[in-house]
Amino acid sequence: MSVKEKEPQEPCCSKLKMFLASLSFVYFAKAFQGSYMKSSITQIERRFDIPSSLIGVIDGSFEVGNLLVIAFVSYFGAKLHRPKLIAAGCLFMTTGSLITLLPHFLQGPYKYETTITHYPETNVTKPVLPCLANGTNPLEDEPPSAESQAECEKTAGSSMWIYVFLGNMLRGIGETPVMPLGVSYLDDFAREENTAFYLACIQTIGILGPMFGYMLGSYCAKLYVDIGSVDLATITINHKDSRWVGAWWLGFLITGAVMLLAGIPFWFLPKSLPKQGENQAKTNPDTQESEQDNFIPTENSPGTEKPTQVTMAALAKDFLPSLKRLFSNTVFLLIICTALVQVNGFIGMITFKPKFMEQTYGQSPSKAIFLIGIMNLPAVALGIITGGFVMKRFKLNVLGAAKVSICASFFSFCLLLSQYFLQCENGQVAGLTVSYQGEAEISYNPHTLLSPCNTDCSCSIKHWDPVCAYNGITYASPCLAGCQTSTGVGKEMVFHNCTCVRDAPISAMNMSAILGQCPRKDDCDRMFKFYMGVSVVGAFVSACGATPSYIVLLSQYSLT
Repeated sequence: MSVKEKEPQEPCCSKLKMFLASLSFVYFAKAFQGSYMKSSITQIERRFDIPSSLIGVIDGSFEVGNLLVIAFVSYFGAKLHRPKLIAAGCLFMTTGSLITLLPHFLQGPYKYETTITHYPETNVTKPVLPCLANGTNPLEDEPPSAESQAECEKTAGSSMWIYVFLGNMLRGIGETPVMPLGVSYLDDFAREENTAFYLACIQTIGILGPMFGYMLGSYCAKLYVDIGSVDLATITINHKDSRWVGAWWLGFLITGAVMLLAGIPFWFLPKSLPKQGENQAKTNPDTQESEQDNFIPTENSPGTEKPTQVTMAALAKDFLPSLKRLFSNTVFLLIICTALVQVNGFIGMITFKPKFMEQTYGQSPSKAIFLIGIMNLPAVALGIITGGFVMKRFKLNVLGAAKVSICASFFSFCLLLSQYFLQCENGQVAGLTVSYQGEAEISYNPHTLLSPCNTDCSCSIKHWDPVCAYNGITYASPCLAGCQTSTGVGKEMVFHNCTCVRDAPISAMNMSAILGQCPRKDDCDRMFKFYMGVSVVGAFVSACGATPSYIVLLSQYSLT
């Protein structure tokens, strides 16, 4: 009577599962790091006083670094120690984060433009008098000297943003080996039926990274950039002010530390493993042939089982022919071009979306970042899962997957186009969007900021220090609002006897004003809710086509 041999049970903590857990953590860490970079774009733009066009260059440096080495790492890295290459990539990404935050410690404290004078003496309380007749304001700072003006211009035009550019490029180089080498390592040594499940686990955990990255970005945006080194009681702006700069550098310190921890396990993992499910005694990890060896055909010597070692010269010789075979596939090229257009639009949208929400709907940067993290990103995750479910439920072939991908792209484009019509009216700013008499749609010039109600105040028209009056109109500064006195300090400062508020056609409870811009009207809040709804649905529909399009891409890659 023969007894059926039982297949040896795999240990609970096998090296392959350790690699799976480590790779999942790296996927989380790199998504955590990348999404935080996206969320801090507005803060970096304000801190270095650089245009949005330059911000686009800085953000694109990640892809530049990735493209510089992706082909070589993917091709040659398959023959080297893949876990250690991934560990080295994590070290590169950690170094990139540290380089990115370096300008914070090389620059001086952040100084925002304000017309309000601060007193360093804590035991002296003096009222701020914004408007004094004949320009004899004793509280005004002395006119800047030529040396201080040159130093100010030098600081505003400094090239400290280069550190952010280089750090982001270094992160792109470091991320290169993670996906191609990590996935190929799993595919080589996992059971065929387990590979898809393992990849799903990695992607699922990786999706959590952007959620935590945007939540961290929202938290850091509420912290003042020089927290711990300045007296916050003297800061007269809050996180809703357009001059506010959050502690953008703090998040890079945290994400860099997480990435450093994620790379540690890979230094101790072996170059190769026994095939999952096979008897380890029959498998020699040093001589096991992975699927990557099939790139170069080898001839075994007669009577020997050990394959001929493939040299780097042979790999280099076959590199260009491999690229030629790949790019000779017309369908593959069309898919690449389509992905290029889609990713180009998506990267631009996700990079500047917080800024768009801030300027169009009057949302604070921290709130905009938080809403993206808790609403848009979960919709993307759900869309990816839904696309995979549709593929499995209806057993779609490659043609069916292509149709699903096209439909998802078309409907998401329609939803994105509809957001153009979900706009709010401009906020009421005296002298900019409305006149001091309440007339809308004025043509702006510097003289429109002046009015008979503030001509005797000798106000500067070069500073943006907004105050909100009780009539709902924002004034460019307390002086331009004609305010005579003030009470309180810091963010709690209130200005009184504002002559321009008194002369405005819109009646107010009093002639006082508080720091900051006035909130938008109620209909703008309602429009913002419509915008977020359309944005979430659009993100879900677009993500539904991600899995089918990936299947189409893999099918074409297998034909090359």
